[in-house]
Amino acid sequence: MPHWTLCLPLSALLSLSACEKKKPMGAPPPQEVQVLTMQTQATAIHTSLPGRTEAFEIAQVRPQVNGVLQKRLFVEGSDVVAGQQLYQVDPSIYQAQYDADRAQLLRAQASQATAKAKLSRYEPLARAHAVSGQEYDDALAAEREAEADIAQAKATMETAATNLAYTHVNAPISGRIGRSLSTVGALVTANQTTQIATVTRLDPIYVDVNLAATDLLRFQRELANGRLQRADGNAAAVKLTLEDGYPYDQPGKLQFSEVNVDTATSSVVVRALFPNPDHTLLPGMFVHAEIDEGTDPNAFRVPQQAVGRDPHGQATVMIVGDDNKAMIRNIKTVQTVDGDWIVNEGLKNGDRVVIVGRAKAAPGATVRPVPWQPSDSAPDAAQKAG
Repeated sequence: MPHWTLCLPLSALLSLSACEKKKPMGAPPPQEVQVLTMQTQATAIHTSLPGRTEAFEIAQVRPQVNGVLQKRLFVEGSDVVAGQQLYQVDPSIYQAQYDADRAQLLRAQASQATAKAKLSRYEPLARAHAVSGQEYDDALAAEREAEADIAQAKATMETAATNLAYTHVNAPISGRIGRSLSTVGALVTANQTTQIATVTRLDPIYVDVNLAATDLLRFQRELANGRLQRADGNAAAVKLTLEDGYPYDQPGKLQFSEVNVDTATSSVVVRALFPNPDHTLLPGMFVHAEIDEGTDPNAFRVPQQAVGRDPHGQATVMIVGDDNKAMIRNIKTVQTVDGDWIVNEGLKNGDRVVIVGRAKAAPGATVRPVPWQPSDSAPDAAQKAG
């Protein structure tokens, strides 16, 4: 059987070999990133601190004598003044005791008068030896005993008068009184553990705010060097925003003295004092205290979305260099203002900070920077991009 050999031209073999090889892929285009060119700008610095309102004074009303409530003499939820009568406890037994003690005092006074008269008669007779020395001494002792009886009767009557006065249950402080917790006809006891009403002073009112210990030190330095607006003494001026977002129209003052640092959270509770003439603020409300720290004339403002953290917790941003290559740079942030970080170290004028696209750009890679297009949620950001 003849053997056949398949012969192909050399050019055909080379063409077939070339077809089997893949065509090389082109290099990917640079990733597009949105950048914000840094320029220092004067920025009003303020800090918002969460807090709750606390009553300036609060007094629980409790009876100081036993008895039955005869009258309630106030309107629940009204304003009362210190010393105003709130309740009347049945005074009958205390009035009777007072009358009896007063009668005892009158008897003691009458006995003293008799003893004094006898002693005055015995004095000349004793000098003339018309009466014995023993009789004179007895008269003198009777006068002194009568004087002691008067002192005891006065003390007993004063106690009775005090108890009688306590049947008038009065307001211990001026303020707004809440609902009555006891009704007419109820039996109350002296110094009972349950109050029968509560009076709260609402003007002025406290606002207790939580403050990091580092912020406390910064505020104290700024207050000392005059950067913080001073209310008076060692207090900083502070404004208040209510829970519904509306500003409170009365300025207050924030105290920095007599505070303890919570070792678990490294924070302190400091107290602000606000006038409250219209009783707009009530104890227990959630509010925000805003401290005006002045104006930083050379602040760098970086949107929060552009700031990341390295494994050590150091704040970082991505910078686009003059050769359009991305690089990571460490920065130091101070605080946030209107959604931006205030940066005081790590940036200079002209730096292009990546705001959008950082996750897609690797450090050292070439990128295509375009101006940052702020979202509609940050209408003031367009001014920062200039």
